[in-house]
Amino acid sequence: MASARDEHLDGIRALMAAHSPPLHGLVVPSEDAHQSEYVSEQDKRREFISGFTGSAGLALITMKEALLWTDGRYFLQATQQLSDRWKLMRMGEDPPVEAWIADNLADEAVIGINPWCISVDSAQRYENSFSKRHQTLFQLSSDLVDEVWKDRPLVEPRPVIVHPVEFAGRSVPEKMKELREKLVHEKATAIIITALDEVAWLYNIRGSDVDYSPVVHSYAIVTLHSAFFYVDKRKVTVEVQKYMSGNGIEIREYETVQSDASLLASGKLQSSVHVEKYMDEVESSKIWIDSGSCCLALYSKLSPHQVLTLQSPIALPKAVKNPTELDGLRKAHIRDGAAVVQYLAWLDNQMQENYGASGYFSEIKGSHKNEHLATKLTEVSVSDKLEGFRATKENFKGLSFPTISSVGPNAAVIHYKPEASTCSEMDADKIYLCDSGAQYLDGTTDITRTVHFGKPSAHEKSCYTAVLKGHIALDIAVFPNGTTGHALDILSRAPLWREGLDYRHGTGHGIGSYLNVHEGPHLISFRPSARNVPLQASMTVTDEPGYYEDGAFGIRLENVLICKDANAKFNFGDKGYLAFEHITWAPYQTKLIDTGLLTPVEIDWVNTYHSDCRKILEPHLNEQEKQWLMKATEPVAARG
Repeated sequence: MASARDEHLDGIRALMAAHSPPLHGLVVPSEDAHQSEYVSEQDKRREFISGFTGSAGLALITMKEALLWTDGRYFLQATQQLSDRWKLMRMGEDPPVEAWIADNLADEAVIGINPWCISVDSAQRYENSFSKRHQTLFQLSSDLVDEVWKDRPLVEPRPVIVHPVEFAGRSVPEKMKELREKLVHEKATAIIITALDEVAWLYNIRGSDVDYSPVVHSYAIVTLHSAFFYVDKRKVTVEVQKYMSGNGIEIREYETVQSDASLLASGKLQSSVHVEKYMDEVESSKIWIDSGSCCLALYSKLSPHQVLTLQSPIALPKAVKNPTELDGLRKAHIRDGAAVVQYLAWLDNQMQENYGASGYFSEIKGSHKNEHLATKLTEVSVSDKLEGFRATKENFKGLSFPTISSVGPNAAVIHYKPEASTCSEMDADKIYLCDSGAQYLDGTTDITRTVHFGKPSAHEKSCYTAVLKGHIALDIAVFPNGTTGHALDILSRAPLWREGLDYRHGTGHGIGSYLNVHEGPHLISFRPSARNVPLQASMTVTDEPGYYEDGAFGIRLENVLICKDANAKFNFGDKGYLAFEHITWAPYQTKLIDTGLLTPVEIDWVNTYHSDCRKILEPHLNEQEKQWLMKATEPVAARG
């Protein structure tokens, strides 16, 4: 019997055949109209049609095949979630979608795309690839997935919130002045801003339109002497209306951004909000877009000759945190670390009481589960408890992503998302990996710790220690200004490579200031895009190497780092040298460390980190939790 998802696939193909012109392929991206990584429920079209729930991926439906591309974080998850009507395409191993289409679909084939859900960069890459076979990328006037998605969630208007300067650190006029100076420098008269976190950062607003990311579905257009905010006006309170007009920003309905882009292109976009003339017109009339985040639909309203395609001028100022943001991030991570320690101490007690586990500190083999458990502990129930600890902390606003609470083989699924109905029960004899984070008004957090409440194998210990060595290597790195994350990525992998091990994800990503948990434009990764942006002082980046054995276990350790001046003894080449400051605080499980594999420098690092952890977190814990932390942070010694 055909499943509902199979019927949806058949329905899509019927619409493709009936379309004018008939479509030979339909590309269904993961992204929304703002090229967001995490999208709201009504924008999860690729998930709806394929059944794959990961945050990254792309579906292609032809009249005979259904293919899904995703990256190494999700290979295992995709094989588990896709039905036999779908074929998994592994990014980095299989040809990219545009190459597959050019090689496998007929000459003059027509490929449909929702032009709101594809970036200018991707669209141009597809068109270049299709040109050799005279294939066409066709902009659809309506999304075919929406036509078969009968119970698509409705949009709920959630209020826009003003983010106070006491947390933002810089006022809107300051940010606008800097932005307009950059427009003039590039001889541009306007910019269209489409990335949700960039609009939120520029206008110092937050919202809750997307789970885990405090953003508002909105666009901004800024010219040399006007500014516009495109949003569903039902979300705008009187207070926000006054705030916007006080900052010289006119609020317009969300849908009018397309017609206003046309008016902007023809020089006819007028504001009703009075703004002091910023400066005389520049000679050219270039309109700045970031082709990585601007959608094809808006780009199509502009003349190609008048478009300036450069990285958004907001990306770097947002990534390079101001002193207020850095202070907030440090404080948020201390509160968050206290919640993680409270959780680990609670979980240790629960595992011993209910599962007969030897516990966090002991390695005695064997567990004796209490068969009369009133409520069993599951991956979901324990992660809910962690959220409860976080919710008691000052400025807590919610989680920053779905908690990856994973036992044994599930920990090998890099971005595993446990569901209450299907998740695993806790197991004292298996590794437990917990990757979690929260949104606080003063900062965003992301931390991973891997623990074992029984007796870990020698192999698990050596793998954990290799990951820890890579984690430390990045943390203690000193490097010249101008160094990219692509150059640093090897530091975390080298200890794993020595054992013939590796991991299929990047080593680090930027993190927002009460914004997106994954923030560019920089990253630490083997991916070519990590070569684009050098690291700078006051950027944040995660340090998260791992190792995963399919069907067995997974290990990952993650801290958030702030990039800072290194104060190196010398300054060869007058470049200036950078280093890292870790701001995440929670112990590493010392029973998982094979100290015989650590160097004296690494042992000293672990002991210093644990000593600092104790001092910093103790004021936030009760007596029992302090005792647990004291034991968890006892110094380790080299194995003699």
